[in-house]
Amino acid sequence: MSTTPLSRSRKRLMAAAASVALAGAIGLGAVTSGTAPVYAEAVRVEAPQAPGFADVVQQVSPAVVSVQVKARIDPASDRGMSPFSDQQGFDNLPDNHPLKRFFRQFGQDGYGDQNRPRFNRRDGSQKPRPVAQGSGFFISEDGYLVTNNHVVSDGTAYTVVANDGKEYDAKLIGTDPRTDLAVLKVDASTKFTYVGFADDAKVRVGDWVVAVGNPFGLGGTVTAGIVSARGRDIGAGPYDDFLQIDAAVNRGNSGGPAFNLNGEVVGINTAIFSPSGGNVGIAFAIPASTAKQVVQDLMKNGSVQRGWLGVEIQPVTADVAESLGLKDEKGALVASAQDAGPAKKAGIAAGDIITGVNGQDVASPKELSRLIAGITPGKSVDITVWRNGKAETLKVDLGEIPGGDKKASADQPASPSEPSTLADLGMTVTRSEDGKGLVITDVDPSSDAADRGIQAGDVITAVNAVEVQSAADVTKALDQAEKAGRKAVLFQISREDSNRFVALPLNQG
Repeated sequence: MSTTPLSRSRKRLMAAAASVALAGAIGLGAVTSGTAPVYAEAVRVEAPQAPGFADVVQQVSPAVVSVQVKARIDPASDRGMSPFSDQQGFDNLPDNHPLKRFFRQFGQDGYGDQNRPRFNRRDGSQKPRPVAQGSGFFISEDGYLVTNNHVVSDGTAYTVVANDGKEYDAKLIGTDPRTDLAVLKVDASTKFTYVGFADDAKVRVGDWVVAVGNPFGLGGTVTAGIVSARGRDIGAGPYDDFLQIDAAVNRGNSGGPAFNLNGEVVGINTAIFSPSGGNVGIAFAIPASTAKQVVQDLMKNGSVQRGWLGVEIQPVTADVAESLGLKDEKGALVASAQDAGPAKKAGIAAGDIITGVNGQDVASPKELSRLIAGITPGKSVDITVWRNGKAETLKVDLGEIPGGDKKASADQPASPSEPSTLADLGMTVTRSEDGKGLVITDVDPSSDAADRGIQAGDVITAVNAVEVQSAADVTKALDQAEKAGRKAVLFQISREDSNRFVALPLNQG
């Protein structure tokens, strides 16, 4: 059947209308559905999960507290007469004179406003004032806690603020300034969350540590770092053996704990190295082994009892070891043994090198001090000494550190002699007035003696453990050392009632 032009036109119009209707439906759907343009997905990297500290912090934080210290402080006016209290001459000044107005304004006695409230010095009503703030941590369920001695040393009243904000009054149980530790006690019906000490012998350089404390009074704060070094001696006391950590430790962290990842205390933050006054990544913590022993003594006795050997000691240098025929630069050289001390009673003398205590090697004077301090007074110990080219073992009954030092009385003075020259050593000497040793009257500035700190006024009391009273005695000792193949000779030097040993090389001249 043939198609008429009218039919063909009608089909084209119907197709066009269908196309418009479809386009309109699509447009209407886009408007009414409200869909946004589709973009590419944001970048997201599936990184490996690094270990965090949140679990440790969550468990230990309730045991860490802020320690607030207060003290009764007398006003400046109570410490003595005011420098302006003498009124002589002020009565003659005109009423409008500046000085008279000053004293009237600020209430100086005799001129102040009689209605101005005044502090009563005699009624004891002054309240304790804040003097320090630090950190601490509970070590028992019944409220014993540890902090630094320097935090509490000036206080008369102590407040502990727990992690949940609760405040408790605390009393001081005991302090130990030598290790900068203190123990407080909170008496409350609460059972406190507490932490334990780690075995710091297993702590290695590079281990993670988490420091928790209350720096600047901000509240509980956590920092993390690593153990940077062990056995640091910072000159804080005779038993220095600090852990060095690089966790941020600031003012107010003192007394706070440094934890390992098991939530055990590996150290107690006590000092920082800070040229600028803030954290520079060098902090020092008292090792757990030291703290544990001291804390136990403080809880039991309120003080620490330490063994006492009664010797003055100094390091063993390479020259000292060479002069005495010792292979290693280890041990502690006895400069003197105190009168009536345990060491002297047992036969230990100046010039001995202590190399062991109860079979444990002694590497340095600091280590000897720590070993002896860790033994209860009254106990007997075996002390190994190097003497006359061989090792000997002496039994010593340790004493307790006395309150003061005793000084030996001097013998009758002898007539002084003319100065003598020890040219090879760069020294001039003369016999001492009491006949004990040789007084050094001059030291060549370019000599080894001067380089090693020997100076005019020092007294040579012995050379290679042999007492000397003349330059000839010194020369004889030098000859004997040279014949024995020694490259150095050991001088015992006395200065201001203290002794030390100095090794001088024999290759002079």
